[in-house]
Amino acid sequence: MNGTIRVGNLFGIPFYIHPSWFLVLGLVTWSYSSGLAAQFPQLSAGLALLLGLMTALMLFASVVAHELGHSFVAIRQGIDVKSITLFIFGGLASLEKESKTPGEAFWVAIAGPMVSLLLCGIVTGIGITTAASGPLAAILGVLASVNLALALFNLIPGLPLDGGNILKAIVWKITGNPYKGVTFASRVGQIFGWVAILSGVVPLLLFGNAGNFWNLLIGFFLLQNAGNSAQFAKVQEKLTGLTAEDAVTHDSPIVSANLTLREFADERVISGQNWHRFLVTDDDGQLVGAIAVDNLRTIPTALWSETQVKEVMRPITESTTVQSDQPLLEVMQLLEQQKLSVLPVIRENGVLVGILEKAAIIQLLQSQTQPNPA
Repeated sequence: MNGTIRVGNLFGIPFYIHPSWFLVLGLVTWSYSSGLAAQFPQLSAGLALLLGLMTALMLFASVVAHELGHSFVAIRQGIDVKSITLFIFGGLASLEKESKTPGEAFWVAIAGPMVSLLLCGIVTGIGITTAASGPLAAILGVLASVNLALALFNLIPGLPLDGGNILKAIVWKITGNPYKGVTFASRVGQIFGWVAILSGVVPLLLFGNAGNFWNLLIGFFLLQNAGNSAQFAKVQEKLTGLTAEDAVTHDSPIVSANLTLREFADERVISGQNWHRFLVTDDDGQLVGAIAVDNLRTIPTALWSETQVKEVMRPITESTTVQSDQPLLEVMQLLEQQKLSVLPVIRENGVLVGILEKAAIIQLLQSQTQPNPA
């Protein structure tokens, strides 16, 4: 996770905190401690600060509970939760993949706001049944109102908010196309982003009032993330129906295991091919290993004519290959997750098809966006 600090696991889910969260924690603590000190003058400065810190931590615990709501529903659907991260705008549960159906996507999206509404109800109930008063009543009131605000804000129907994911699921259900759902909800998210930006800019320009500066930050956050969601949806839609074999590089760097190193050097290295690593196949065309040009240096030149490629090659594990019929979208995600640039593509019987480069997927996407000549 870029710039984040891992602080442990929550129910087996890696838990991260962005450094900006500590700034927000300090600001929230100061704000609530100041409010309590002003509302209850009998409190000492130290006690007000302690209560403010406790309030801030409980508020962030509410954000974590919100994200756990999404996570637990996703886990029940067989979706792995890669992490939960707290950052300046709240929290984020990073899921391994999308839900399979619009109904399942709906329940993952709405789970977080439902948890926040439940917490609001529980805290309100505690305040009423215990007849709490003084600082305790004030803290319970803050927790209830913030959880209510957290639920309502996230129900705004625009990505990347939960309401946007709910809208996406609804459009997906109506159209049968998940990418149309993402595109529509992203556009709505961009509209709300512009509205938030204007609500921060207009008072600042007309009246010199910077009180809505937070709206400005939220607007930019919505605008950027909604745009990214729409762009990624376009990529997903273009890759739909394509497999790994569709992006295999023509004239892939493949050599026979029975070649001598001299033949390998003359036919593939000295001939001007720019590859630095070659895949090795047996007589049946099955992938058995890989050899790099640098591996030639480990064998004296005088022995090249009597040493075969298979004696120098390095084995390749199944985890570093992809099946030829594997969806290209999954392959792209695998390349991103494992920080790879190339992957060998094999058929079910182990026969090598060729090599798939990350650059080839980009070229394939670009070719699809170019207009056909008249």
